[in-house]
Amino acid sequence: MQDENIYKMAEFADTEIRDIPAINILICYLLSKVKVTVEADELYDIAVGSRIVNYFAYQESFDYLVKNGLMEIVPEGSAQNCVLLEKGRECAKELKQYAPKSFRDNILAEAEKYFSRIKKGKGVRVEFTPLENGCYVRVRCIDNKYDLMDLKLYAPDMHYAEIISERVLDDPAGFYGKIIGLAVREGADDSN
Repeated sequence: MQDENIYKMAEFADTEIRDIPAINILICYLLSKVKVTVEADELYDIAVGSRIVNYFAYQESFDYLVKNGLMEIVPEGSAQNCVLLEKGRECAKELKQYAPKSFRDNILAEAEKYFSRIKKGKGVRVEFTPLENGCYVRVRCIDNKYDLMDLKLYAPDMHYAEIISERVLDDPAGFYGKIIGLAVREGADDSN
């Protein structure tokens, strides 16, 4: 009974960071460590989308960093790139110990996973179409000129749709290969 109660409490535990100064340090730390240009939307996805940082606290922190000259937003085409300024680099270097190591490790791991997924999924598009009871997950594998595959799957709810999307984006080539492998093998079995 007690184990069951602890499990229920753990499910409801809020692990998002809400401390603005810690978030300021984490964002500066992340931008100082990654070797790629980070767009504002990508930074949001890494910090808030991964549930490391609270949405409202993130917004306040983001605004603070820009307003106080630690980071600037540089437009490049349709992208809004986050550029860490000297003051932000100093913050990351001098104050990193004020953001717990587990938080720093978590946000770097999420960034690595995020950019790896983007790199793997460049030729893959996943779209969701909500339905009354569930939703469709449309998976498109795209080559330079052609749709290699356009597949629509039913998911009973958005949670399962997101799981399907994550699995496809984790290994798009493997997903495509398995579908083609099944189709070819199925056809080969019928000809015997």
